[in-house]
Amino acid sequence: MQWRTAVLAALLMGCAPTLKPPETSLASPTVAASTAVVTEDIERFWVAHDAAVATPDVAERAALLQRLYIDPGSPGLHALMQARDYTAQSYADVITRYPRYWASVRPLTARARSAAASLEQDLATLRKLYPELRPATITYAIGAMRTGGTTLGDKVLIGAEIALTDESVDVSEFPEPMKTRLGAFFATRPIDNNGQNNVHEYVHTQQRDMADVLASRVVYEGVAEFVAEQVTGKRPPLEMYRYGPAHADAIREHFVAQMDGASLTDWLYNAPANTFGVSDLGYYVGYEIARGYHARAADKRAALREMIQLDYGDVAAVKAFIQASGYLQQ
Repeated sequence: MQWRTAVLAALLMGCAPTLKPPETSLASPTVAASTAVVTEDIERFWVAHDAAVATPDVAERAALLQRLYIDPGSPGLHALMQARDYTAQSYADVITRYPRYWASVRPLTARARSAAASLEQDLATLRKLYPELRPATITYAIGAMRTGGTTLGDKVLIGAEIALTDESVDVSEFPEPMKTRLGAFFATRPIDNNGQNNVHEYVHTQQRDMADVLASRVVYEGVAEFVAEQVTGKRPPLEMYRYGPAHADAIREHFVAQMDGASLTDWLYNAPANTFGVSDLGYYVGYEIARGYHARAADKRAALREMIQLDYGDVAAVKAFIQASGYLQQ
C-alpha cells in the first residue's frame, strides 16, 4: 500500500504525486527465508530533527539532516530515499512546514520494534503457504511523508511516520483537502494494520517487475493484498473496500475500458483526481481478481504460487490471469 499504504502524497506535498510503484527484482530462490528488522534510523532521525529545528537558519536544516540522519543511515534508509526520491531538503521542508504533526507522531514512531513483533510468525505462516519464499530485510525509518511502505529489491521499507500512526496525529496544520483526507486515514489506526502492511510489502519482494500497463499494476497490488489477508486475516480498513462492493459493476466497467492503458489516475498510488472520489480502487479490483482466481482453483497452494510468480511484465499473461479469475464475467 504503497503502503501502498494509502499515503496521500499529492495532498501532503501540495502537488501531483509521483506515480512510482515499488521496484522489485527476482532473485535466486532459497530454501528458507529469514528477516532482519532494522529500526535504528528512527532514533537518528529525532536527533537530527531536534538539531534542525533548534537552528533559526532554515538553510542549515537540510545540512544538519544530511549529516546527522542521512549520512550515517542504514542501507534501508538509503533505499527508501531512492525509491521515493527523498533528499535532505525534502525532510527540511516538511519539518519546517508541519511542526505539530511531527511532535504528535514522535512517540508513535518509537513503537517500531514492538510493531514488528508479529513479523516472524506472519512469515512462518507465509512460508507454509508459499515454501519458495525468499529472504528480505525490513527497515522502519522516517520518510518525508510520501509513503508508509514500499520496496526496493529485497528490502521492505516502512515509513514509520505514516505506518505507525493512529487517530492522535495532529493534522491541524495541513491545508484542505489534505487535512480531511489524512485525518480520515489516521483515524483508521494504521498501526493496527501494520502486520498486514508488512506482509503486503514482503510479497512485493517476491514478485516480478510490472509492465507499464494498468492491468499489470492492479494485479500486482491485488495479489499482495490477497496474500497478506491469507496470512494475517486482515485487510486495511480503508474506504476502497467499503465503496468497491457497493459499486462493483461501475468499477468493473471502468476498469475494463482502461485496463490496457497506462493511466493510473483513477486507480493507484493515491492520484488526487479520481472519477469515483475514492483513492486506490485499483487495490480493490486487484484483490477481487486474486480472490476469484484462488477461489476457482482446486489446488489452493498452487494457485497462490502461480499468482506470486506471475510474470507481471507479460501483459498477455496478466490478462489471461484476469480472465481465469472470473472477474470479467461477474
